[in-house]
Amino acid sequence: MSNNSKLERRARIKTAIRLRVRGNAERPRLTVYRSNADIYAQLIDDEQGHTLVSVGSLKDKKAHDASGVEQAKLIGKAIAEKAKAAGIGQVVFDRNGYLYHGRVKALADAAREAGLTF
Repeated sequence: MSNNSKLERRARIKTAIRLRVRGNAERPRLTVYRSNADIYAQLIDDEQGHTLVSVGSLKDKKAHDASGVEQAKLIGKAIAEKAKAAGIGQVVFDRNGYLYHGRVKALADAAREAGLTF
């Protein structure tokens, strides 16, 4: 499978997910982006088009030094803590076209354990 078709496949899946998953001020969308080295999470209010809270392993020294699933767990916990501080307890999860496995699943599980409901 060529790199182009992988990107196209993810784009199709992402579009299908976004047709069903919408965030608002009371229940924002928790979206995940992962690169080869880092992982990022944001809470987005789709009605206003605003990012409410964001966390990334690139800026978090402890998470940046970790790797893989451990890094995702740290970011999941951090996004949940920031969400709680912002008064957000419930979210809808957007896996952004990635399989719900590995780092994406670890981030989601860590966010749940830290108190987010989705």
